[in-house]
Amino acid sequence: MTLIKSSFQPDLLKLKLKTLLRSKELNSREKKHAKYLQIATSLSAVGMIEPLVVFPIDGRYRVLDGHKRLDILLSRRVEEAECLIATKDEAYTYNRRVNYLSTIGEHQMILRALRHNSEETIASALNVDVKTIKRKRNLLDGVCKEAVEVLKDRPVSPKAFSVLKRMKPVRQLAAAQLMVASNKYSHRFAFVLLTGTSDEMLVQPPIKSRQRSLSTEQRTRLIVETDNLLDHVKGVELTYGQEALTLSVCCRYVDKLLANGNLASFLATRHSDVLGELQSLIKLFHQDSANNTKVAATGR
Repeated sequence: MTLIKSSFQPDLLKLKLKTLLRSKELNSREKKHAKYLQIATSLSAVGMIEPLVVFPIDGRYRVLDGHKRLDILLSRRVEEAECLIATKDEAYTYNRRVNYLSTIGEHQMILRALRHNSEETIASALNVDVKTIKRKRNLLDGVCKEAVEVLKDRPVSPKAFSVLKRMKPVRQLAAAQLMVASNKYSHRFAFVLLTGTSDEMLVQPPIKSRQRSLSTEQRTRLIVETDNLLDHVKGVELTYGQEALTLSVCCRYVDKLLANGNLASFLATRHSDVLGELQSLIKLFHQDSANNTKVAATGR
């Protein structure tokens, strides 16, 4: 079994800024840019929430991400800051391998900032309306922790959570699992799942104005089909691990068989269609294995 090394060390370290090496210098134009000024205001109001990302080099650290934050901190004579230590300093840039903040991650950052600052202060620092901060703060109110855990790293539309809140916890979890299985996180998809949910699984009765487009018979059919789909997803989850292992063993065995020149020649002569299908299957298996390894190696 090949061990996959994490791209980052698990704990943050507080480092002296004088030990950090910049990968690039900011010009005067960049320092006047609106994004730079917004970061400066945010650092003043709520402090640094997102750490610098660095890579160790001979007792010092090369900055991979956070040059604007570092420049602002240095201009304010700050001596140290929290840093995330990368375990690789590869040719491609940090921004290609970073996981951008999920909707739930943003919510958690807002809660962290609210421990020390008011909603008005954070809104001013981020140049957004206070109502926006309040919506982000209350994003998960009414959503069960199991559904949150399933969706925590996913690009879920904020409006989708307002739809999930109208379902009971067990249905929220089932809907979240189907969103992940389908790789669909939009408000529209969540609303379709809500429409296909029976009244017994809703926190409150459905809005009548939203039901006028569907007859009673159509909604009943949609509820049955949605329930069947959710049951199918659960069944796949229960058997996926064993089936994936079986497929992996079979593909490796067939791969070894096809490496036998005599067998491959016989199949090519007598059963070329079978050989073609087997070769296609093995090719897909190797591509999938390579993609999984790549994803694991980048820490995603």
